[in-house]
Amino acid sequence: MTCRDAIAVLADYLDAMLGPAAAETLEAHLRGATPALVAKASRVEMPPEMRRRLREFLLAKLGES
Repeated sequence: MTCRDAIAVLADYLDAMLGPAAAETLEAHLRGATPALVAKASRVEMPPEMRRRLREFLLAKLGES
């Protein structure tokens, strides 16, 4: 099943209109796709200046201990 296939049957799934085999196929796809999509969506590149400042801050804190 592709994501396009999943989108096409999602409304039927939510309305409990899919047969057991189709529902299981959709659920299996969602179990596999959801973690990857969430990880991709939540990954934000830190700007270089912020990365530099954070590194300096952390190194300074490590030096204090």
